[in-house]
Amino acid sequence: MVTTSEHDAWDLGRSYDEYMGRWSRLVADVFLRHVAPDDGWRWADVGCGTGALTARIVSACTPRSVTGIDPSPGFVAHAAEHVAAHTAHLGRDAVRFEVGSADGLPLDDRAADIVASALAYNFFPDRPAALAEFRRVTRPGGKLAFYVWDYPGGGVEFIDEFWKHAARLDPAAAALDEADRFPFCTADGLSAEVAAAGFADVAVEPIEIATPFPDIEAFWHPFTLGAGPAPGYLASLDPNSRSHLRASLAAGLQGRTTHLTARAWAVTATNP
Repeated sequence: MVTTSEHDAWDLGRSYDEYMGRWSRLVADVFLRHVAPDDGWRWADVGCGTGALTARIVSACTPRSVTGIDPSPGFVAHAAEHVAAHTAHLGRDAVRFEVGSADGLPLDDRAADIVASALAYNFFPDRPAALAEFRRVTRPGGKLAFYVWDYPGGGVEFIDEFWKHAARLDPAAAALDEADRFPFCTADGLSAEVAAAGFADVAVEPIEIATPFPDIEAFWHPFTLGAGPAPGYLASLDPNSRSHLRASLAAGLQGRTTHLTARAWAVTATNP
């Protein structure tokens, strides 16, 4: 089991948004209703990526401020551009984005009422250190709220199908499958990690969405854009291997691309 891969490509903001950001936005809507935040909260969106969750916070909630933080300068630039159109009603400097890591947040102690994260927790290199940082920057009584895909349960069917077919053609691809890399992304695993970090009132609930693709070309295209683990792996293949993988997926998914679904785990907790 590995937690990082040379194929984890995170620099192409627009490409990643087409690959995963659009689905993250759908989960974010359900997630925010689940969190039920108060008006006027100071938010930190850690691992903000292309700004999918930040944009939903700004448009669906009434935050006092939102700080998006991500280690990728390319993602931070994309997020700032993407979210800017939604922030005018909050006032100048209410929403900002910074380059930074989860285990070294560029925030003061108790600077946030809630630390949130979307589809990023499993990619943090040092999760215990990240959770310690989350506690540091969250006020007492404040909230932790994040969501990750249920990789071990095959919860993201389009990714699960990709790796299954990739591994049949290239056995080495099996070790890159997020299901093997992130075995802790279960209700019990996530609850245990958050509780061990000292958070209270830990709850983990499933969120399910439909992820339909009208045809195999619509399914395949986001994987060709190079942003994310599976697209990064695909980019490493020679043209002939890519062609064989596409053909295998087309045969295996015939008539099924419009019925794919995805399941995420929504985690909430309180900083005591």
